[in-house]
Amino acid sequence: MTSSDSMQHTTTGARSAVLLIILLILLLILIMLDLMTGSVKIPLPRIVDMLFGRTEEFPIWNTILFDFRIPKTLTAILAGSALSVSGLQMQTVFRNPLAGPDVLGVTAGASLGVAMVVLGFGDFFLLHNMNHLGSWTQIIAAWAGAGLVLLLIMFVAMRVRDIMTILILGILFGSAASAIVSILQYFSQQSVLKAFVIWSMGSLGSLTGIQLRMLAFSLAFGFLLTLLALKVLNALLLGETYSRSLGVSIRRSRLLIFLSTSILSGSVTAFCGPIAFVGIAVPHLARLIFNTANHHVLVPASLILGSMLMLLADLISQMPGSGILLPINSVTALLGIPVVIWVIVYNRRLTGIS
Repeated sequence: MTSSDSMQHTTTGARSAVLLIILLILLLILIMLDLMTGSVKIPLPRIVDMLFGRTEEFPIWNTILFDFRIPKTLTAILAGSALSVSGLQMQTVFRNPLAGPDVLGVTAGASLGVAMVVLGFGDFFLLHNMNHLGSWTQIIAAWAGAGLVLLLIMFVAMRVRDIMTILILGILFGSAASAIVSILQYFSQQSVLKAFVIWSMGSLGSLTGIQLRMLAFSLAFGFLLTLLALKVLNALLLGETYSRSLGVSIRRSRLLIFLSTSILSGSVTAFCGPIAFVGIAVPHLARLIFNTANHHVLVPASLILGSMLMLLADLISQMPGSGILLPINSVTALLGIPVVIWVIVYNRRLTGIS
């Protein structure tokens, strides 16, 4: 590396660090806005007081903040960051700017698991909790559905070399799962069908404390696998032939990335419902802002930007000034679709993968 290259690398690193700091400040602002906003408005000074333990004068606000808003805000941060990193990995592996966390059918598989419980066996078990959006039964079923699709993908990945063939098969697996869900919906009763439809719209505010901790633990494991795959992701940008020349095992790398993506997107789907377009849109925003394809920069950038986008979607879904709560999946679609259209029509060169 020449001295000019070294200086350019240092400048790029400093610029990325400054941008990350700016994004962290904006993320903090969105967090405070999300904690303040709702049917009951809590002033920022009071929130600061309660966060530092001065809660004796505001018992109702204390309950609202700690039992409802903080868990919802943390859920938004976890979900947005996980879906964004999943999308980044899929776009790199498939070298496709429109790949997202549901490209392998994992999200559809998780939805199928929930549909089997809510629509297929709700009357058999005769338990009210079966139709509760945050029930453990639905969560375990979602993991089982996501795990089934993951096993199918791993089976294919061990025998197929062409990455586009794996992509197409993943889409087919997802379509098959969605078709089964549609059949279950057609034959289900109105009461359980309503519960499933509401779940499919996505929700950030239905998690209990235990569920939130379990989601955080699951995602932490998925993020750890992503960190282990950073060098591999950078190598894959240069093509599989070059990656093999560097000693990278393509098959093993695929399995590692698929496992990470499945854990991240499958866990979010299990706890929050299917949330669309975040995983597709955010990686492109990260590449645009940081003007790099280096995953050592893009992964933390996607973590922050994904959290910011989900918090923004949560703020919009609450429609400040009214008691109406919009489905989070609809809001993320409205935010993400313009980014995807922009990438396709105007700015494909910024994907770094086309």
